[in-house]
Formats: sequence, structure tokens, C-alpha cells
Amino acid sequence: MKQIGFIGLGTMGAPMALNLLRKGYAVTVYNRSADKAAELVQAGASLAATPAEAVSGAGVLFTMLSNDSAIESVFYGENGVLEKAGEGLTVIDSSTVSPALSQRLYADLGKHGAYFLDAPVTGSKPAAEAATLVFMVGGDRPVFDAQHALLSDLGSKVLYMGPSGSGSYTKLAHNTIVGINAIGLMEGLSIATKAGLAPEQFLQIVQAGSGNSKQAELKGPKILERDFSNQFSLKLMLKDLLLASDLTGKFQLPAPMLHAATTVFQMGLSKGLGEEDLAAAIQCYEEWMNERVEKKGER
Repeated sequence: MKQIGFIGLGTMGAPMALNLLRKGYAVTVYNRSADKAAELVQAGASLAATPAEAVSGAGVLFTMLSNDSAIESVFYGENGVLEKAGEGLTVIDSSTVSPALSQRLYADLGKHGAYFLDAPVTGSKPAAEAATLVFMVGGDRPVFDAQHALLSDLGSKVLYMGPSGSGSYTKLAHNTIVGINAIGLMEGLSIATKAGLAPEQFLQIVQAGSGNSKQAELKGPKILERDFSNQFSLKLMLKDLLLASDLTGKFQLPAPMLHAATTVFQMGLSKGLGEEDLAAAIQCYEEWMNERVEKKGER
């Protein structure tokens, strides 16, 4: 059985690492806030004091971190992964980061004789817990083939997308659609509510009609129940949309809907909603509607 290192025990990383333990893998975990590792250690994981220690003895290292800066710190910082990365190690990064960083890690790990796959996921927290994530993977095809069974222990679908960086490109294109769909759902619900329709009934129509989407299925009930507990945070959704916006500049590609969705999530962040689920952005629309009512009453 493979010895696995796992760095990053947040909303997604912790349940992924726990599923690896349940599958019988020997797992060593590292998280900057060590208290987040307590449940995993109780479940049988070993605790590393540094990222470098998490690599020691591992055949595979997973990383699941929030952004480019966090990844750079873990790999290039003091006691970082690159200090211990050696011949035969495979690093699987499931973070959502810039394709340029994925390609840099691929090259730098290659200098140490190690392999790298950019393998971001979709499915959010429920899929991480149920081991039904969808992996989109970039890197060398033989490395992907060698790790396919391991990834399949964490996901329901594992797709090879192309050379290094392809997984990260795929994730940013995908999350562009996610962000736009989420805002579309919120705008439709706001129109229905403003018209005096029952939101519950309206959501049933959406879910049964051609306006349905994963966002309607996953976030619609959360919006109606005012449940903004974090499955995928507003600040991470915004981070992904900003990375996608960088790509549209690089490609000189117009993306008006992407930019509109980004603006709404930026407003949500400015209102202190960053740590809540992305569904919390509905509060921006509700605030706008309330402001319109107040202004109308002042006339």
C-alpha cells in the first residue's frame, strides 16, 4: 500500500485525507494550523511538523491549498516540499491555482526526479466526503495512468485533460461557468421574489425546467433555508474567477458574463461574506432590493 503525504486540511482536504485512511492507505498529514489535523490523527494519520516532513518516505504527495501564495510557501519556503522531493515521488496538486504555477511546479519537481500532476477537482465538500469528486488532470500521461486507481479511490470520474497545466486551465474554465450559473440563479430568484412569487415553488420550476443547473440543485435549497455554512466559500469562488479573468486578458478573449459575476462576488467579499458559502452572495441582491424599497418610500 502506498505511503501518502497530504498537505492542506481545509474544507476539501480533510475529508479527502480521511477517505484515504478509510481505504487503508498510510497517510502523513500536514496543516499550517495543526489543530485541524486532530481528527485525522485520531483516525490513524501521522502528523508532520513541516511540509518537508510530510514528503519523507511518501510515494505520493497530495496538496489541497487555497491559492498560489499558499502553494508557493509550501513548496518553496523553508522546510518546503522541494527540500525533500526526490526520485520517484509523485505530487498531485488538487488546489485551484494558476496554470503558470502548475507548469512551474512540474518543471521544478522534474529537476529533482519527481513527477507532478495538476489535478483540481469539482464537487465541493459533499463530494469530497462521499469520495465522488471529479478530477481533471494535467501532466504526463504515463504518470496519470500510474495514479488513476488512487485518484479513483477519491472520485467518481478521473479525466486526463492533456499536458502540464491542462487540469488548471480546465478548472478555471469550469468555475467560470459555476460562478455565472450561481449569479444567474440568484438573479432569477430575486426577480421571482420581487414579483411576489413563492421562492420554494419557483425553485421547483427551475429544477424541473431548462434553467436547471448544479448550482440550482446545490445552492437553491441553501438560499431558501438561509444556510450559508461553507461548502465552497465565496472568497474561493472569487479567487477562481479572478484567475479566470487573468486568462481572458492573456487570451484577449471578451468575457462580459465572467466579469459581471466577478463583480457580484467582489461586493460579497466587501460585505464580509468571504468565509461563508458562495450562496451568501444572494444577500447582495437582497440588499439592493431593500435599498430600492427604501428609496421608493422616501419619495
